Amino acid sequence: MKSLALLVLGLFLSLRIQAEEIRRSEVIYGRKFGTALTLDVLQPPKTNGLAVVWVISGGFYSDHGAINPGYCKALLDRGYTVFAVVHGSQPRFTILEVAEDIHRSIRWIRHHAADYGIRPDRIGITGSSAGGHLSLILGTQGRDGDPAAKDPVDRESSRVQAVACFFPPTDFANWSAPGDSQVGVGKVGRQFYGAFGSRSDVLETRVPYGREISPIHYVTREMAPTLVIHGEADGLVPIYQAEIFQKKCAEVGATYKLVRLPGKDHGWPGMEKDLAQFADWYDEQLRR
Repeated sequence: MKSLALLVLGLFLSLRIQAEEIRRSEVIYGRKFGTALTLDVLQPPKTNGLAVVWVISGGFYSDHGAINPGYCKALLDRGYTVFAVVHGSQPRFTILEVAEDIHRSIRWIRHHAADYGIRPDRIGITGSSAGGHLSLILGTQGRDGDPAAKDPVDRESSRVQAVACFFPPTDFANWSAPGDSQVGVGKVGRQFYGAFGSRSDVLETRVPYGREISPIHYVTREMAPTLVIHGEADGLVPIYQAEIFQKKCAEVGATYKLVRLPGKDHGWPGMEKDLAQFADWYDEQLRR
């Protein structure tokens, strides 16, 4: 019994030491109507010079308290510097307004790449559900910077070089079947109405708005290589979302991989272990 207790104590101390070795700092990457936008930088003892942006978002709501370094252990163990980004939340801000925060965070990280010992041309992005959707927006719609911008951060590109995410929405106008719109209507649209806003209230603006917020309409051969892990029993974001995105990517020759998990719903115990597949994907795509 004593030896078992010593073993458990030793394991606890080992985990504690590992946690203490992760360097964590909170920084401001922008401001929105006077409110600071922040991200946490998580750096392992030995970094590989590459970065992964972790979008902290659920239902397009973001909270600093949701940042758990242990969740992304698989990435930190490979040497990735992880930037956990908190964005402005719905209902105050809509999807497109939230997306601008993520664009800004990428530009800030790229501008400060040398400060964290990472390559500015090797940045990946990840997230789950709404965080996965925002990751796809950056993967398909990253933009060049404005060389004339007064703020040097805004002169940087918001493009990412790889995406790996869990169960992301890809087409709000065709949710579980063709024509099943959730743009401010339906089960999802009503539940997260604040993320859609008034443009979803009438058909004349709902249809074009649905295209604007759906990454499937921005798929090109040049988009960032993308990996999606999706449960086949997802009751909130149906796997149909991943399937139609896969079809669109195949049509244009974009690099896309779908991992289907039978019986898994919208999240499952031990999801953090599946981040090892994300780490493999980033190793393949960012180390080239």
